[in-house]
Amino acid sequence: MTATTWSQTDLLRELSPVVEENLNRHLAIAKEWFPHEFIPWSDGRNFDGLMGGDPWSPDDAPISDVARSALIVNLLTEDNLPSYHHEIAIIFGRDDAWGEWVHRWTAEEGRHGIAMRDYMLVKRMVDPVQLEQFRMTHMSQGYESAHSGELLHSLAYVSFQELATRVSHRNTGRFTDDPMCEQLLSRVAADENLHMVFYRNLLDAALKIAPDQTVMAVRDVVKGFQMPGTDIPGFQRKAVEMAVAGIYDLRLHRDDVLAPVLRFWKLFEVENLGAEAEQARLELDAFMDDLEKQAARFEDKRDTLKARMNIA
Repeated sequence: MTATTWSQTDLLRELSPVVEENLNRHLAIAKEWFPHEFIPWSDGRNFDGLMGGDPWSPDDAPISDVARSALIVNLLTEDNLPSYHHEIAIIFGRDDAWGEWVHRWTAEEGRHGIAMRDYMLVKRMVDPVQLEQFRMTHMSQGYESAHSGELLHSLAYVSFQELATRVSHRNTGRFTDDPMCEQLLSRVAADENLHMVFYRNLLDAALKIAPDQTVMAVRDVVKGFQMPGTDIPGFQRKAVEMAVAGIYDLRLHRDDVLAPVLRFWKLFEVENLGAEAEQARLELDAFMDDLEKQAARFEDKRDTLKARMNIA
């Protein structure tokens, strides 16, 4: 059996009605919210410098070092929005429903960094000088997806990435032990979930149009998945801290991000695949099994790692 190979232009055209349908769905259910309403402005005070206030100290906010690391990673990931917009605008274009979605998504995502930075600075959760230095370093490097310019790979990636971001934000909020911060990050996570649903539905439609190409794209993305914040200064150390604390670890990545999306697509039930796509699916199945083993091994070591890293 020879599979039809779809060009990117043809796929964009075929998926256009699905984009319009899901854009209308999104606009109907997305809730308007205002970042300023989540910020306890009266708790703020001037920092040192031009205003002659108090220099930042870790004692200013009763949060753990791990919570601080997670907040920084999550915020700086949101900060790279201009690069993300550039990536999806190149792939999706700016015409019709595709273009309307690109701008709507960007506008919604823009609220996240605004709200999180305001909250973190008003509550003095982070060193403002270090945070700005990190932001400059991270954004100066920009962001380019491993599958830049490839529609199916990009749809698969953002389906998983938006869900991963939702999980990370929600768990970070809980870990801060700050009820208002948790409420804010839950609000941000709700946006991320709607974005995930949009992309997940598009990829589901693509799977029906071009099953072989889509299955192979999903295989590539799952096996090489990395969050977009890997260039953040000190990311590896922060990522390990977050994993040990249970904010985002292999178990969550496998069971709460990859597995539910793959299950929604019924990817392991697609029939009449070509030989190459069938091989890709076998590789994906084996990868998920191996990830289960890695997650179990990590969990066995968690208590030891927590003690070593002084994580509660």
